[in-house]
Amino acid sequence: MRAVNCHFSGLQAATLLAYNLAVGGEETGPAGVDSIVPDGYLPRVVDDEMARALRAMPAVVVEGPRACGKTWTGRRFANSAVYLDERASDALAAGMDPATILGGVPPRLLDEWQLAPGIWNPMRRTCDARGLRGQFILTGSADPPDDITRHSGAGRITRVRMWPMSLYESGDSDGRVSLGALLDGDPCAAPDSGRSLGDVLALACRGGWPQLRDGDPVAAAEAARAYLDEICRTDVSRVDGVERDPARVRRLLISVARNVATEVRRTVLAADTAAPGEAPLERRTVGGYLAALERLFVVEEVPAWRPHLASRAQVRRSAKIHLADPSLTAAALSASVDGLMRDLGFAGRLFESMVIRDLQVYARANRCSLSHYRDSDLEVDLIIEHPGGKWVAAEVKLGGKAAIDKAADALRRLTGKLDRAKTGDPAKLVVITAGGFAYERPDGIAVVPITALGP
Repeated sequence: MRAVNCHFSGLQAATLLAYNLAVGGEETGPAGVDSIVPDGYLPRVVDDEMARALRAMPAVVVEGPRACGKTWTGRRFANSAVYLDERASDALAAGMDPATILGGVPPRLLDEWQLAPGIWNPMRRTCDARGLRGQFILTGSADPPDDITRHSGAGRITRVRMWPMSLYESGDSDGRVSLGALLDGDPCAAPDSGRSLGDVLALACRGGWPQLRDGDPVAAAEAARAYLDEICRTDVSRVDGVERDPARVRRLLISVARNVATEVRRTVLAADTAAPGEAPLERRTVGGYLAALERLFVVEEVPAWRPHLASRAQVRRSAKIHLADPSLTAAALSASVDGLMRDLGFAGRLFESMVIRDLQVYARANRCSLSHYRDSDLEVDLIIEHPGGKWVAAEVKLGGKAAIDKAADALRRLTGKLDRAKTGDPAKLVVITAGGFAYERPDGIAVVPITALGP
């Protein structure tokens, strides 16, 4: 799937015409004028972090899955831009002066820079020579091998992570209950959005891709399938130069989708990579496939929380696995809203994956990290932890009184297991649901629909 916000026409800058013809596209504007801000740009939660990063550092690397909106966000903060591809890499290798690429009005956007990795060190040296902040914005949908960035960017470069749009960013959550307020222990309340369970599952199947925000469900499903096709066909091999079997990559992605929001073992994933009559991949090889998919920001893991316990419970240390967006999970399994409504067990895990996507966005805005908790007899879906010590525990349920009561019981049991002298008390215990009102129960546990949650 090629993002609309990554495609441009009407290339400008006659002074770089020779470069444009041989290498890529150029877009410029006078310093201090937002001339390349895209029409119709929707504010993103990450915008505040981008502004702070450019004020603090010479260069900002914006990372995230392809088509999540990195280029438009880069353009939002840039005064000039160049859109790179492999031809730029060839030109650099042939001795082209990097100043041709780096010389635009700052902040200068270098889009999909990982396709021309030879620009990294010249960019770094330019930052040193100028000694100024806010010089470059580098956007990329793949994390290059470590040898490309082996020369340290410490003191020069900071990284900003993006995900597909959260429901708050796409306008499908009113954000009346903020994660920041929950971390402060504030009470919460919000009216019912009126969305049914089917409506929320349809949002999961549509996904958070900016160019599909107003698209119809059939088009969204087709785009997600095309996205997976491109990952399997070219991206997963191009990311580190290792050829991989597209059919096995697809079977691996289907297995990840089937096991989304679980602590699936790699041996299980390996077994699913074999077609009838074939031997499965070795566990180590599956690890290499997963590492490549993580470099593409397609597969993501939520690590296990390791708190101080008052009991002797054995805390498990396995991460939960997710795809970058719930729409990719739905596309990999050809899941429809009707099918999900007939399989509410899996629908619950798909919904949890959408909650994870949204909370990654909101947690990043609050400088928090996400993890999950599991021991021999208790599982809690999410721990949202601030480096200052504040934390929130959350259970994710589609809804219904019995499910909410069960989730509240799990949250209370968790607090009873902890050594609170070391972990401190939770700022809030929360049950995140698919719909309904946001309110606080008599026991103080908050119930918050995803359609009311924001940063």
